Amino acid sequence: MSKSIKLLAMLGFVAGLSACGGQQEEEYVVVDPEPISVEPVYTGKYK
Repeated sequence: MSKSIKLLAMLGFVAGLSACGGQQEEEYVVVDPEPISVEPVYTGKYK
């Protein structure tokens, strides 16, 4: 009976490692926003 308990404990340990060890951090990409266009400056009536 102790062999079956050791086998179940070993399988549980391996299952726990495979469940927790395979996680990876998600990658994310940061994109710089395009610059905001500047409004034209008033320079006079006919310029």
